[in-house]
Amino acid sequence: MARRGRAKGIWRIIRAAALLLAVLVAIPVVLTPVYLVVDPVSVPMLERYVTGRPVEREWRDLPDISDRLKASVILSEDGQFCRHWGVDLAALRAEVERFMAGEDARGASTITMQVARNLFLSNRASVVRKALEVPLAAYIDLVMPKRRIMEIYLNIAEWGPEGQFGVAAGARRAFGIEPQNLDWRTATLLVTALPNPLLRQPGRPSQGMLRIAGVIQNRVAQFGDRASCVGEGGRLAL
Repeated sequence: MARRGRAKGIWRIIRAAALLLAVLVAIPVVLTPVYLVVDPVSVPMLERYVTGRPVEREWRDLPDISDRLKASVILSEDGQFCRHWGVDLAALRAEVERFMAGEDARGASTITMQVARNLFLSNRASVVRKALEVPLAAYIDLVMPKRRIMEIYLNIAEWGPEGQFGVAAGARRAFGIEPQNLDWRTATLLVTALPNPLLRQPGRPSQGMLRIAGVIQNRVAQFGDRASCVGEGGRLAL
């Protein structure tokens, strides 16, 4: 009897785990098509709402955001964004090889993988999270056009240290302007904050941030056509 009771207990645990896994899988499968027409809230935003911390976010449609910023984000964060299917396989392969060799990670997250993480996962770094990002990013890229992925990214990314999410809040905090009015200087400086918006202040840039902004602008000048998929009619007004 005791053995039978233990077996039943184990099966209950297995069923509960399977049900939880099914729910976790169903959430992105169901919500991703919904987010084609519904403007999403990210997991970091939800965490701030739940803990009573302020959240500033004002959604902006893609045409209402400077093309300079769109191009700068792509050439800084994910130069192959318009070409890959959500995952940059070459960069991911190199990252896996570094991990297997015991070297420090350099990051191989595409913009689509960052969208997957911000919408459905935690920002806490782990091998499991990175592994989950890959199929999620491929699914998002399958369901959504590139322009919608970029629009969501620009509106859920964290752009400031006090709960500023989305480019409208970030541009307003840093420069007191709307995102459609960003020039080359303000657009590239705003992008330099993305790796660490809690510390980097685009409105008061360090020499290092100014140097990085210059590098980004030079990349756009050389490879701006790589960002054409997020422009109106396949073109960016740079």
